[in-house]
Amino acid sequence: MDKDNFIKWLEDTTELSSYTINRYAGAIDTLSTELIKYGLNENNLFNITDKNIIDSILNNQSFQDKNKRGNRMYSAALNHFTEYIEHKKSSNYLPVKKGKPILRDPSSPFLTNKELINHVHSYIKFKGFHYSIEEVTNLFLSIKTKPFVILSGISGTGKTKIVQLFAESIGATEKNGQLALIPVRPDWNDSSDLLGYVDIKGDFKKGPLTKVIENAEKNPDLPFFVILDEMNLARVEHYFSDILSVMESRKWQDGKIISSNLLTEEIAKRNIKLPANLYIIGTVNMDETTHPFSKKVLDRANTIELNRVELSNLSFLEESKIVEAICVPDSKFRSRYLHLKDLYSANKDLVLKVTDELEKINKPLQLINAHVGYRVRDEICFYLDYNEDGNPLEEKKAFDYCILQKILPRISGSDRRVEQLLSELYRLFTGRVYKEGQDSYQQEIDEAKYPNSAAKVLEMLRRLGDDGFTSFWIS
Repeated sequence: MDKDNFIKWLEDTTELSSYTINRYAGAIDTLSTELIKYGLNENNLFNITDKNIIDSILNNQSFQDKNKRGNRMYSAALNHFTEYIEHKKSSNYLPVKKGKPILRDPSSPFLTNKELINHVHSYIKFKGFHYSIEEVTNLFLSIKTKPFVILSGISGTGKTKIVQLFAESIGATEKNGQLALIPVRPDWNDSSDLLGYVDIKGDFKKGPLTKVIENAEKNPDLPFFVILDEMNLARVEHYFSDILSVMESRKWQDGKIISSNLLTEEIAKRNIKLPANLYIIGTVNMDETTHPFSKKVLDRANTIELNRVELSNLSFLEESKIVEAICVPDSKFRSRYLHLKDLYSANKDLVLKVTDELEKINKPLQLINAHVGYRVRDEICFYLDYNEDGNPLEEKKAFDYCILQKILPRISGSDRRVEQLLSELYRLFTGRVYKEGQDSYQQEIDEAKYPNSAAKVLEMLRRLGDDGFTSFWIS
Protein backbone atom coordinates (compact mmCIF):
# COMPACT_ATOMS: atom_id res chain seq x y z
CA MET A 1 0.00 0.00 0.00
CA ASP A 2 2.92 2.40 0.59
CA LYS A 3 3.43 2.58 -3.16
CA ASP A 4 -0.10 4.00 -3.41
CA ASN A 5 0.75 6.49 -0.65
CA PHE A 6 3.88 7.58 -2.53
CA ILE A 7 1.88 8.08 -5.74
CA LYS A 8 -0.78 10.07 -3.93
CA TRP A 9 1.84 12.18 -2.18
CA LEU A 10 3.38 13.05 -5.57
CA GLU A 11 -0.06 13.96 -6.90
CA ASP A 12 -0.69 16.24 -3.91
CA THR A 13 2.68 17.96 -3.69
CA THR A 14 4.05 18.18 -7.26
CA GLU A 15 3.00 19.33 -10.71
CA LEU A 16 4.20 16.08 -12.29
CA SER A 17 1.98 14.41 -14.89
CA SER A 18 0.32 11.11 -14.06
CA TYR A 19 2.64 9.39 -16.53
CA THR A 20 5.78 10.70 -14.77
CA ILE A 21 4.36 9.87 -11.34
CA ASN A 22 3.66 6.27 -12.33
CA ARG A 23 7.06 6.03 -13.97
CA TYR A 24 8.80 7.15 -10.77
CA ALA A 25 6.79 4.66 -8.70
CA GLY A 26 7.73 1.94 -11.20
CA ALA A 27 11.40 2.95 -10.90
CA ILE A 28 11.29 2.47 -7.11
CA ASP A 29 9.69 -0.94 -7.71
CA THR A 30 12.48 -1.90 -10.10
CA LEU A 31 15.24 -0.74 -7.75
CA SER A 32 13.66 -2.76 -4.93
CA THR A 33 14.40 -5.95 -6.90
CA GLU A 34 18.07 -4.98 -7.36
CA LEU A 35 19.08 -3.86 -3.85
CA ILE A 36 21.43 -6.80 -3.38
CA LYS A 37 23.46 -5.49 -6.32
CA TYR A 38 23.99 -2.29 -4.35
CA GLY A 39 25.19 -4.14 -1.24
CA LEU A 40 21.94 -3.74 0.72
CA ASN A 41 19.86 -6.32 2.60
CA GLU A 42 16.46 -4.59 2.32
CA ASN A 43 13.96 -6.13 -0.11
CA ASN A 44 11.48 -3.28 -0.58
CA LEU A 45 12.33 0.41 -0.74
CA PHE A 46 8.75 1.34 0.03
CA ASN A 47 9.22 -0.04 3.56
CA ILE A 48 12.36 1.90 4.50
CA THR A 49 12.49 4.94 6.77
CA ASP A 50 16.24 5.68 6.64
CA LYS A 51 17.18 8.05 3.83
CA ASN A 52 20.85 7.04 4.24
CA ILE A 53 19.90 3.90 2.32
CA ILE A 54 18.95 6.14 -0.61
CA ASP A 55 22.34 7.87 -0.38
CA SER A 56 24.06 4.46 -0.52
CA ILE A 57 22.22 3.62 -3.71
CA LEU A 58 22.94 6.99 -5.32
CA ASN A 59 26.69 6.61 -4.61
CA ASN A 60 26.89 3.05 -5.96
CA GLN A 61 28.75 2.79 -9.28
CA SER A 62 26.45 0.04 -10.59
CA PHE A 63 23.44 2.25 -9.93
CA GLN A 64 25.11 5.26 -11.54
CA ASP A 65 25.71 3.26 -14.72
CA LYS A 66 22.06 2.12 -14.75
CA ASN A 67 20.90 5.67 -14.05
CA LYS A 68 22.92 7.05 -16.95
CA ARG A 69 21.43 4.49 -19.33
CA GLY A 70 17.96 5.38 -18.02
CA ASN A 71 18.41 9.10 -18.74
CA ARG A 72 18.76 9.82 -14.97
CA MET A 73 15.16 8.84 -14.37
CA TYR A 74 16.11 6.61 -11.42
CA SER A 75 17.95 9.34 -9.50
CA ALA A 76 15.03 11.70 -10.07
CA ALA A 77 12.66 9.08 -8.63
CA LEU A 78 14.92 8.54 -5.62
CA ASN A 79 15.19 12.29 -4.93
CA HIS A 80 11.40 12.52 -4.76
CA PHE A 81 11.30 9.38 -2.66
CA THR A 82 13.78 10.90 -0.17
CA GLU A 83 11.42 13.84 0.30
CA TYR A 84 8.57 11.40 0.77
CA ILE A 85 10.49 9.56 3.53
CA GLU A 86 10.98 12.87 5.35
CA HIS A 87 7.27 13.58 4.94
CA LYS A 88 6.43 10.20 6.50
CA LYS A 89 8.45 11.12 9.57
CA SER A 90 6.53 14.34 10.13
CA SER A 91 3.85 14.55 12.80
CA ASN A 92 1.07 15.30 10.35
CA TYR A 93 1.65 12.22 8.19
CA LEU A 94 -1.44 10.11 7.53
CA PRO A 95 -1.83 7.26 5.00
CA VAL A 96 -3.72 8.63 2.04
CA LYS A 97 -6.50 7.25 -0.12
CA LYS A 98 -6.28 7.31 -3.87
CA GLY A 99 -8.72 9.31 -5.88
CA LYS A 100 -7.38 12.76 -6.60
CA PRO A 101 -7.87 13.73 -10.26
CA ILE A 102 -4.82 13.92 -12.50
CA LEU A 103 -3.24 17.35 -12.68
CA ARG A 104 -3.59 19.05 -16.02
CA ASP A 105 -0.43 19.93 -17.90
CA PRO A 106 -0.52 23.77 -17.66
CA SER A 107 0.81 24.09 -21.23
CA SER A 108 -2.04 22.02 -22.69
CA PRO A 109 -5.78 22.73 -22.85
CA PHE A 110 -6.47 18.98 -22.62
CA LEU A 111 -6.22 16.61 -19.69
CA THR A 112 -5.91 13.27 -21.48
CA ASN A 113 -5.31 11.92 -24.97
CA LYS A 114 -9.00 11.14 -25.16
CA GLU A 115 -9.98 14.78 -24.61
CA LEU A 116 -7.62 15.89 -27.38
CA ILE A 117 -8.94 13.23 -29.76
CA ASN A 118 -12.54 14.26 -29.08
CA HIS A 119 -11.64 17.86 -29.92
CA VAL A 120 -10.00 16.87 -33.21
CA HIS A 121 -12.95 14.69 -34.18
CA SER A 122 -15.47 17.45 -33.34
CA TYR A 123 -13.46 19.96 -35.38
CA ILE A 124 -13.40 17.66 -38.41
CA LYS A 125 -17.17 17.15 -38.22
CA PHE A 126 -17.68 20.92 -37.91
CA LYS A 127 -15.68 21.36 -41.11
CA GLY A 128 -18.09 19.02 -42.92
CA PHE A 129 -16.03 15.85 -43.26
CA HIS A 130 -16.79 12.36 -42.03
CA TYR A 131 -14.22 10.26 -40.22
CA SER A 132 -15.06 7.98 -37.33
CA ILE A 133 -13.74 8.69 -33.84
CA GLU A 134 -11.78 5.42 -34.08
CA GLU A 135 -10.03 6.58 -37.26
CA VAL A 136 -9.03 9.85 -35.61
CA THR A 137 -7.91 7.99 -32.47
CA ASN A 138 -5.82 5.57 -34.49
CA LEU A 139 -4.14 8.39 -36.41
CA PHE A 140 -3.27 10.20 -33.17
CA LEU A 141 -1.86 7.11 -31.45
CA SER A 142 0.11 6.17 -34.58
CA ILE A 143 1.69 9.64 -34.83
CA LYS A 144 2.59 9.58 -31.14
CA THR A 145 4.10 6.09 -31.42
CA LYS A 146 6.39 7.00 -34.33
CA PRO A 147 6.67 10.30 -36.26
CA PHE A 148 6.19 8.48 -39.58
CA VAL A 149 2.77 7.22 -40.69
CA ILE A 150 1.52 5.89 -44.05
CA LEU A 151 -2.11 6.39 -45.11
CA SER A 152 -3.23 4.06 -47.88
CA GLY A 153 -6.53 3.55 -49.66
CA ILE A 154 -8.48 4.10 -52.83
CA SER A 155 -8.51 7.56 -54.37
CA GLY A 156 -11.03 9.98 -52.92
CA THR A 157 -11.33 8.61 -49.37
CA GLY A 158 -9.75 11.70 -47.83
CA LYS A 159 -6.25 10.57 -46.91
CA THR A 160 -4.76 14.03 -47.33
CA LYS A 161 -7.77 15.83 -45.93
CA ILE A 162 -7.81 13.98 -42.59
CA VAL A 163 -4.19 15.02 -41.97
CA GLN A 164 -4.86 18.63 -42.98
CA LEU A 165 -7.89 18.89 -40.68
CA PHE A 166 -6.12 17.03 -37.86
CA ALA A 167 -3.26 19.53 -38.01
CA GLU A 168 -5.57 22.52 -38.43
CA SER A 169 -7.63 21.56 -35.37
CA ILE A 170 -4.57 21.88 -33.14
CA GLY A 171 -3.32 25.13 -34.67
CA ALA A 172 -0.94 23.82 -37.39
CA THR A 173 -1.65 25.36 -40.80
CA GLU A 174 0.21 26.03 -44.03
CA LYS A 175 -0.19 29.74 -43.31
CA ASN A 176 1.77 29.60 -40.04
CA GLY A 177 4.29 27.10 -41.43
CA GLN A 178 3.39 24.23 -39.11
CA LEU A 179 1.89 22.20 -41.98
CA ALA A 180 3.49 21.52 -45.36
CA LEU A 181 2.12 19.56 -48.31
CA ILE A 182 4.95 18.15 -50.45
CA PRO A 183 3.84 16.36 -53.65
CA VAL A 184 6.19 13.50 -54.54
CA ARG A 185 7.41 13.38 -58.14
CA PRO A 186 7.98 10.12 -60.05
CA ASP A 187 11.56 11.14 -60.97
CA TRP A 188 12.81 11.44 -57.38
CA ASN A 189 15.74 9.06 -56.91
CA ASP A 190 17.69 10.28 -53.88
CA SER A 191 17.26 12.37 -50.73
CA SER A 192 18.40 15.59 -52.40
CA ASP A 193 14.92 15.99 -53.87
CA LEU A 194 13.57 16.39 -50.33
CA LEU A 195 16.51 17.77 -48.40
CA GLY A 196 18.40 19.88 -50.94
CA TYR A 197 21.64 19.83 -52.91
CA VAL A 198 24.86 21.75 -53.55
CA ASP A 199 24.71 23.63 -56.87
CA ILE A 200 27.53 24.18 -59.33
CA LYS A 201 28.60 27.32 -57.44
CA GLY A 202 28.95 25.38 -54.20
CA ASP A 203 25.85 26.94 -52.62
CA PHE A 204 23.39 24.75 -50.73
CA LYS A 205 19.87 24.87 -52.17
CA LYS A 206 17.35 23.87 -49.51
CA GLY A 207 14.81 21.21 -50.30
CA PRO A 208 11.16 21.51 -49.20
CA LEU A 209 11.64 19.28 -46.15
CA THR A 210 14.71 21.18 -44.97
CA LYS A 211 12.71 24.41 -44.94
CA VAL A 212 10.14 22.81 -42.61
CA ILE A 213 12.92 21.40 -40.43
CA GLU A 214 14.37 24.88 -39.93
CA ASN A 215 10.97 26.22 -38.85
CA ALA A 216 10.56 23.31 -36.44
CA GLU A 217 14.01 23.96 -34.96
CA LYS A 218 13.06 27.57 -34.23
CA ASN A 219 9.79 26.53 -32.54
CA PRO A 220 10.59 23.37 -30.53
CA ASP A 221 7.42 23.58 -28.42
CA LEU A 222 5.07 23.42 -31.43
CA PRO A 223 4.25 20.38 -33.62
CA PHE A 224 5.07 20.50 -37.34
CA PHE A 225 3.42 18.20 -39.89
CA VAL A 226 4.59 17.23 -43.38
CA ILE A 227 2.32 15.45 -45.84
CA LEU A 228 4.22 13.54 -48.52
CA ASP A 229 1.43 13.31 -51.08
CA GLU A 230 1.41 10.26 -53.39
CA MET A 231 4.49 9.04 -51.57
CA ASN A 232 5.03 5.94 -53.69
CA LEU A 233 4.96 7.58 -57.11
CA ALA A 234 8.74 7.27 -56.73
CA ARG A 235 10.59 4.45 -54.98
CA VAL A 236 10.41 5.35 -51.29
CA GLU A 237 13.68 3.53 -50.51
CA HIS A 238 15.52 5.77 -53.00
CA TYR A 239 14.59 9.22 -51.73
CA PHE A 240 13.52 8.51 -48.14
CA SER A 241 16.03 5.95 -46.82
CA ASP A 242 18.35 8.57 -45.30
CA ILE A 243 15.48 10.05 -43.33
CA LEU A 244 14.34 6.61 -42.14
CA SER A 245 17.85 5.77 -40.96
CA VAL A 246 18.21 9.03 -39.06
CA MET A 247 14.77 8.52 -37.51
CA GLU A 248 16.02 5.20 -36.10
CA SER A 249 19.07 6.93 -34.63
CA ARG A 250 17.04 8.99 -32.19
CA LYS A 251 18.18 8.85 -28.57
CA TRP A 252 17.79 10.64 -25.25
CA GLN A 253 20.32 13.33 -24.38
CA ASP A 254 19.85 15.61 -21.39
CA GLY A 255 16.14 14.81 -21.34
CA LYS A 256 15.65 15.64 -25.02
CA ILE A 257 15.25 13.50 -28.14
CA ILE A 258 18.05 14.04 -30.63
CA SER A 259 19.06 12.28 -33.84
CA SER A 260 22.24 11.88 -35.82
CA ASN A 261 22.92 14.36 -38.61
CA LEU A 262 20.49 14.43 -41.51
CA LEU A 263 22.68 16.92 -43.37
CA THR A 264 26.31 17.63 -42.56
CA GLU A 265 28.26 20.85 -42.40
CA GLU A 266 30.07 19.96 -45.64
CA ILE A 267 26.75 19.99 -47.52
CA ALA A 268 24.45 22.44 -45.71
CA LYS A 269 27.09 24.66 -44.04
CA ARG A 270 25.88 23.36 -40.66
CA ASN A 271 24.82 20.07 -39.14
CA ILE A 272 21.05 19.57 -39.43
CA LYS A 273 19.28 16.93 -37.34
CA LEU A 274 15.73 15.59 -37.47
CA PRO A 275 13.66 17.65 -35.00
CA ALA A 276 11.64 15.75 -32.39
CA ASN A 277 8.62 17.96 -33.14
CA LEU A 278 8.39 16.98 -36.83
CA TYR A 279 5.80 14.39 -37.97
CA ILE A 280 5.79 12.95 -41.50
CA ILE A 281 2.64 11.40 -42.96
CA GLY A 282 2.76 9.82 -46.39
CA THR A 283 -0.34 9.18 -48.51
CA VAL A 284 -0.28 6.33 -51.03
CA ASN A 285 -2.42 4.69 -53.69
CA MET A 286 -1.60 1.14 -54.73
CA ASP A 287 -2.10 0.75 -58.48
CA GLU A 288 -0.12 0.14 -61.66
CA THR A 289 1.42 3.65 -61.53
CA THR A 290 3.00 3.26 -58.08
CA HIS A 291 5.80 1.31 -56.41
CA PRO A 292 5.42 -1.29 -53.63
CA PHE A 293 6.98 -0.87 -50.18
CA SER A 294 9.90 -2.84 -48.83
CA LYS A 295 9.85 -4.38 -45.36
CA LYS A 296 12.37 -1.74 -44.29
CA VAL A 297 9.76 0.96 -44.84
CA LEU A 298 6.83 -1.02 -43.44
CA ASP A 299 8.80 -1.87 -40.28
CA ARG A 300 9.24 1.83 -39.58
CA ALA A 301 5.67 3.06 -40.02
CA ASN A 302 2.10 2.47 -38.99
CA THR A 303 0.22 1.76 -42.21
CA ILE A 304 -3.37 2.97 -41.93
CA GLU A 305 -5.96 1.95 -44.53
CA LEU A 306 -8.74 4.43 -45.31
CA ASN A 307 -10.99 2.43 -47.62
CA ARG A 308 -14.27 2.84 -45.74
CA VAL A 309 -16.91 4.63 -47.83
CA GLU A 310 -20.43 5.42 -46.56
CA LEU A 311 -22.01 7.51 -49.30
CA SER A 312 -25.47 7.45 -47.71
CA ASN A 313 -24.24 8.79 -44.35
CA LEU A 314 -24.87 12.54 -44.57
CA SER A 315 -25.53 13.23 -40.89
CA PHE A 316 -22.12 14.88 -40.42
CA LEU A 317 -23.20 17.63 -42.85
CA GLU A 318 -25.82 18.75 -40.33
CA GLU A 319 -23.21 19.47 -37.64
CA SER A 320 -24.02 22.94 -36.26
CA LYS A 321 -21.79 23.12 -33.19
CA ILE A 322 -18.98 25.63 -33.75
CA VAL A 323 -15.57 24.17 -32.90
CA GLU A 324 -12.56 26.46 -32.91
CA ALA A 325 -8.99 25.36 -33.59
CA ILE A 326 -6.83 25.39 -30.45
CA CYS A 327 -3.06 25.77 -30.27
CA VAL A 328 -1.78 22.52 -28.77
CA PRO A 329 1.87 22.09 -27.66
CA ASP A 330 4.13 19.44 -29.10
CA SER A 331 4.26 17.68 -25.71
CA LYS A 332 0.89 16.06 -26.52
CA PHE A 333 2.29 14.38 -29.65
CA ARG A 334 5.91 13.69 -28.84
CA SER A 335 6.94 10.12 -28.08
CA ARG A 336 7.66 9.32 -24.44
CA TYR A 337 9.59 6.20 -25.40
CA LEU A 338 12.35 5.41 -27.86
CA HIS A 339 13.34 2.00 -26.54
CA LEU A 340 11.44 -0.71 -24.71
CA LYS A 341 13.54 -0.16 -21.59
CA ASP A 342 11.99 3.33 -21.33
CA LEU A 343 8.58 1.71 -20.93
CA TYR A 344 9.41 -1.50 -19.08
CA SER A 345 9.85 -0.04 -15.58
CA ALA A 346 6.62 1.93 -15.81
CA ASN A 347 4.38 -0.68 -17.47
CA LYS A 348 5.99 -4.10 -17.16
CA ASP A 349 2.68 -6.01 -17.26
CA LEU A 350 1.79 -4.49 -20.64
CA VAL A 351 5.15 -5.42 -22.15
CA LEU A 352 4.84 -9.03 -20.98
CA LYS A 353 1.24 -9.31 -22.24
CA VAL A 354 2.07 -7.91 -25.69
CA THR A 355 5.16 -10.08 -26.04
CA ASP A 356 3.19 -13.22 -25.19
CA GLU A 357 0.50 -12.40 -27.78
CA LEU A 358 3.03 -11.56 -30.49
CA GLU A 359 4.86 -14.83 -29.95
CA LYS A 360 1.63 -16.67 -30.84
CA ILE A 361 1.22 -14.61 -34.00
CA ASN A 362 4.89 -14.93 -34.96
CA LYS A 363 4.81 -18.73 -35.20
CA PRO A 364 2.72 -18.89 -38.41
CA LEU A 365 4.47 -15.80 -39.81
CA GLN A 366 7.76 -17.70 -39.78
CA LEU A 367 6.44 -19.86 -42.62
CA ILE A 368 7.33 -17.09 -45.09
CA ASN A 369 9.90 -15.22 -42.96
CA ALA A 370 7.39 -12.45 -42.28
CA HIS A 371 7.68 -12.70 -38.49
CA VAL A 372 8.11 -9.43 -36.66
CA GLY A 373 11.25 -8.32 -34.87
CA TYR A 374 12.04 -6.22 -31.85
CA ARG A 375 11.22 -2.86 -33.44
CA VAL A 376 7.65 -3.87 -34.27
CA ARG A 377 7.15 -5.40 -30.80
CA ASP A 378 8.43 -2.24 -29.12
CA GLU A 379 6.26 0.11 -31.15
CA ILE A 380 3.13 -1.95 -30.52
CA CYS A 381 3.89 -1.71 -26.79
CA PHE A 382 4.28 2.07 -27.10
CA TYR A 383 0.98 2.40 -29.00
CA LEU A 384 -0.92 0.42 -26.37
CA ASP A 385 0.67 2.34 -23.50
CA TYR A 386 -0.32 5.70 -25.03
CA ASN A 387 -3.83 4.33 -25.42
CA GLU A 388 -4.00 3.83 -21.64
CA ASP A 389 -3.98 7.63 -21.23
CA GLY A 390 -7.75 8.10 -21.19
CA ASN A 391 -8.38 4.75 -22.94
CA PRO A 392 -9.84 6.17 -26.16
CA LEU A 393 -9.87 2.60 -27.53
CA GLU A 394 -10.65 -0.66 -25.79
CA GLU A 395 -7.44 -2.63 -25.25
CA LYS A 396 -8.31 -5.44 -27.69
CA LYS A 397 -9.43 -2.94 -30.32
CA ALA A 398 -6.15 -1.05 -29.97
CA PHE A 399 -4.18 -4.29 -30.38
CA ASP A 400 -6.36 -5.11 -33.40
CA TYR A 401 -5.23 -1.88 -35.07
CA CYS A 402 -1.60 -2.72 -34.29
CA ILE A 403 -1.88 -6.12 -35.98
CA LEU A 404 -3.61 -4.58 -38.98
CA GLN A 405 -1.00 -1.84 -39.38
CA LYS A 406 2.29 -3.38 -38.28
CA ILE A 407 2.00 -7.08 -39.17
CA LEU A 408 -0.45 -7.81 -42.01
CA PRO A 409 1.14 -5.39 -44.55
CA ARG A 410 4.22 -7.67 -44.52
CA ILE A 411 2.32 -10.61 -46.02
CA SER A 412 2.23 -11.35 -49.75
CA GLY A 413 2.76 -14.33 -52.00
CA SER A 414 1.22 -17.04 -54.11
CA ASP A 415 2.29 -20.41 -52.71
CA ARG A 416 0.78 -22.91 -50.31
CA ARG A 417 2.70 -21.50 -47.35
CA VAL A 418 0.90 -18.15 -47.64
CA GLU A 419 -2.47 -19.90 -47.57
CA GLN A 420 -1.37 -21.92 -44.53
CA LEU A 421 -0.16 -18.76 -42.80
CA LEU A 422 -3.36 -16.79 -43.45
CA SER A 423 -5.55 -19.72 -42.40
CA GLU A 424 -3.69 -20.00 -39.10
CA LEU A 425 -4.00 -16.26 -38.48
CA TYR A 426 -7.72 -16.49 -39.17
CA ARG A 427 -7.97 -19.22 -36.54
CA LEU A 428 -5.99 -17.16 -34.03
CA PHE A 429 -8.11 -14.05 -34.60
CA THR A 430 -11.55 -15.70 -34.74
CA GLY A 431 -11.17 -18.96 -32.85
CA ARG A 432 -12.67 -20.71 -35.93
CA VAL A 433 -11.13 -22.82 -38.69
CA TYR A 434 -11.26 -21.12 -42.10
CA LYS A 435 -13.49 -23.06 -44.50
CA GLU A 436 -13.27 -22.02 -48.14
CA GLY A 437 -16.58 -21.41 -49.89
CA GLN A 438 -18.61 -20.82 -46.73
CA ASP A 439 -21.86 -18.88 -47.36
CA SER A 440 -21.10 -16.18 -44.81
CA TYR A 441 -18.24 -15.32 -42.48
CA GLN A 442 -19.87 -12.26 -40.93
CA GLN A 443 -20.76 -13.84 -37.60
CA GLU A 444 -17.24 -15.20 -37.22
CA ILE A 445 -15.81 -11.74 -37.95
CA ASP A 446 -18.22 -9.99 -35.58
CA GLU A 447 -17.33 -12.38 -32.74
CA ALA A 448 -13.59 -12.36 -33.44
CA LYS A 449 -11.02 -11.33 -30.88
CA TYR A 450 -9.52 -8.98 -33.49
CA PRO A 451 -12.32 -8.30 -36.00
CA ASN A 452 -10.53 -5.76 -38.24
CA SER A 453 -7.52 -8.02 -38.66
CA ALA A 454 -9.73 -11.08 -39.17
CA ALA A 455 -11.66 -9.29 -41.93
CA LYS A 456 -8.43 -8.33 -43.68
CA VAL A 457 -7.08 -11.87 -43.48
CA LEU A 458 -10.35 -13.18 -44.92
CA GLU A 459 -10.06 -10.69 -47.81
CA MET A 460 -6.50 -11.84 -48.49
CA LEU A 461 -7.50 -15.53 -48.39
CA ARG A 462 -10.30 -14.96 -50.89
CA ARG A 463 -7.99 -13.06 -53.20
CA LEU A 464 -5.45 -15.86 -53.03
CA GLY A 465 -8.15 -18.36 -54.02
CA ASP A 466 -9.48 -16.21 -56.87
CA ASP A 467 -6.24 -14.81 -58.33
CA GLY A 468 -3.53 -17.18 -57.15
CA PHE A 469 -1.71 -14.26 -55.50
CA THR A 470 -2.48 -12.11 -52.49
CA SER A 471 -1.17 -9.01 -50.76
CA PHE A 472 -2.31 -6.59 -48.11
CA TRP A 473 -2.10 -3.81 -50.68
CA ILE A 474 -4.15 -5.04 -53.63
CA SER A 475 -7.59 -3.38 -53.63
